[in-house]
Amino acid sequence: MVTRKSEISAQNRGGGIELYLKRIFSLMFGAVALTAVAAYMTIWGGGLNYLFTPTGFSGLYYVLLFGGLGLSIWAQVRVFNMRPATAALMLALYAILIGVTMTPLIAVALTVNPASILQAFVIAALMFGCMAMFGYKTVKDLSFLGIFLFMGMIGLILVGIASFIWPLGGTFATIVSFIGVLIFALFTAYDMQMLKRAYATGGDETTRNQLAVLGALHLYISFVAMFQYLLSLLNRN
Repeated sequence: MVTRKSEISAQNRGGGIELYLKRIFSLMFGAVALTAVAAYMTIWGGGLNYLFTPTGFSGLYYVLLFGGLGLSIWAQVRVFNMRPATAALMLALYAILIGVTMTPLIAVALTVNPASILQAFVIAALMFGCMAMFGYKTVKDLSFLGIFLFMGMIGLILVGIASFIWPLGGTFATIVSFIGVLIFALFTAYDMQMLKRAYATGGDETTRNQLAVLGALHLYISFVAMFQYLLSLLNRN
């Protein structure tokens, strides 16, 4: 009897984590779709005219760019104080902002090599899938990567900000893009393992729904960052 109850409990936990992961990836892929729609509407709806001036990016572009960064940080800090629906709305808003601010890179790719957009997306999707599966299946503890990945991400953000003043070029830009792909590929595996462990610690349904939104945000950031760095690499000339 005890053995039978244990088997049923294990099955329930297995089914629970499947629903939990399904919720995470549904939110993440929904966010990716929103980003694609926002980028499409910005480019073909004439939005680029508001993001550029004769001398470079407009003030509106910087407001959207740093507003999105601020929203991402705020949402991650406050997610467990929000209702899951509110947290999901913040994720959707962030995805739209990313779609708008990504359009200059996509516009360049459309001019130089339109096929590179699909190529970058497919490569990013394959890398994301492989690293997510690795992070979920591996028995190796990846927690030691956390501090190094966080420091690497901060470095990439600082380099990105500096590039608005001193544009990157040549070999250095290529190296930064390769490092960016590597960091966010590893982040994907790291976050998947952390999300799996977080589920195992228990918690009520509301907490798990909040955690699902946070996990979707982390995985979304990794996927979109890999896509952008790969797109830069494919159009680096």
